Amino acid sequence: MGRHVLKTPGRTPQANAFCERVIGTLRRECLDWLIPIHEGHLRLVLREWMTHYNRGRPHASLGPGIPEPVPDADQVTCTGHRLPAHTEVIATPILGGLHHEYRLTRRAA
Repeated sequence: MGRHVLKTPGRTPQANAFCERVIGTLRRECLDWLIPIHEGHLRLVLREWMTHYNRGRPHASLGPGIPEPVPDADQVTCTGHRLPAHTEVIATPILGGLHHEYRLTRRAA
């Protein structure tokens, strides 16, 4: 397939900057605030955080964009500083309230 292993030198974090950036973000936003009890708990926390990181957290390089937005039929887009009429903000807690994801939905009449 034309692929080969590329080894990074030891003790040189600049050699793999993308990986170091993700690991640092993971540590600062998640693992500094939670104490995993066992490996299964750590895997569960990491799975939930990675879903939040890729689908609900805005990334600076994308402006206000999200890498993998989840399409939602009830979701409303807001283009200004005011909320459109008959809408409300819904907050969804992530990792027991460590993070939140916000979205606009149409208010029931």
